[in-house]
Amino acid sequence: MHAAQSIVAPAFFALTLVVAGRPVQRRLVRLGMHRMLAALLVLLALYLVLVVLAVALGWSIAQLSTTLPQYAPEFEGLYQTVSDWLATLGLQVAGINQLLGAVDFNSVLGLLRRAASGLSAAGAQVALLVVVMFFLALDSTDTASRRRLLARARPQLSDALSGFVVAVGRYWIVATVFGLIVAAVDVVALSVIGVPLAVTWGVLAFVTNYIPNIGFVLGLVPPALVALLDGGVSSMLWVVALYSVINFTIQSIIQPKITGDVVGLSPTVTFVSLVFWALVVGPLGALLAVPLTLFFKAVLIDPDPGARWVDAFLVTAGAAAEPATTPEPVAVTDDGAAGAERGPESFPDRQGSG
Repeated sequence: MHAAQSIVAPAFFALTLVVAGRPVQRRLVRLGMHRMLAALLVLLALYLVLVVLAVALGWSIAQLSTTLPQYAPEFEGLYQTVSDWLATLGLQVAGINQLLGAVDFNSVLGLLRRAASGLSAAGAQVALLVVVMFFLALDSTDTASRRRLLARARPQLSDALSGFVVAVGRYWIVATVFGLIVAAVDVVALSVIGVPLAVTWGVLAFVTNYIPNIGFVLGLVPPALVALLDGGVSSMLWVVALYSVINFTIQSIIQPKITGDVVGLSPTVTFVSLVFWALVVGPLGALLAVPLTLFFKAVLIDPDPGARWVDAFLVTAGAAAEPATTPEPVAVTDDGAAGAERGPESFPDRQGSG
């Protein structure tokens, strides 16, 4: 997977996005819309979301590239102040000066420009993401026969994958809703404080909200630094205080609790999976840490009753306390929705929808 990360990461990302749109697609089919038309409408909606996100990121990077040069004198003054303060403490700052002397404000702008060019270089992965989403949307119009075959041959695996589909869809919904809340609150708070580029930092907060555990820190550092350069220490302290109260409370306390209830993974496993998958499949692994963990849990652990003891170390306390039950065979209706399949011990009138 590490060797093929440029293929694995965007392909799996495409899978999770199409899976997240499946409930809407099934609802459209139940309302009488043709399967192909429903799949195309959901696909277009997903493409629109990706385009809006890409435009917002590009606009934010452009805003940073044009605005940050205005703070070059303040940055150099801050650097000199810190060097003088370290000197008064008796620290040997010669080595630090030699190290940081080559890191001027223009190099920071160079990092932004390289980030922008890196987004352009990722065009191949974006193209793969778009194409895979298209073919997955076509395949999603006729999944009944595949799911019947899987339910007959591997009923426990079928049940586990059905759980994965539900959990991933809920995870993206929870992350998106909380990201929008955090971004809106941050923009208002930063505007009140008077920090420049408030909307840009709101976009950053929305994107970093998809990164478990450390997204709060990644979204805090840039606006705090700009607040320090623009308004001084007091402005920076206000940003840190508001982010700690708002973002930390929402992203690190409330959201993980709801996410844990939705996907069943403990906070420790979520953080370790973030580090692990970022090393395995690259930067997208940080965004896909929870879905990837859920997928391999569904494939390797949930279908095997003898391996479910591993859940004691993976899932939340409430989920771990629930006794393991044998999954019920899953049947698939003509519109692709899963229902309870009649087995030898099933009641004749028991049937539902998934």
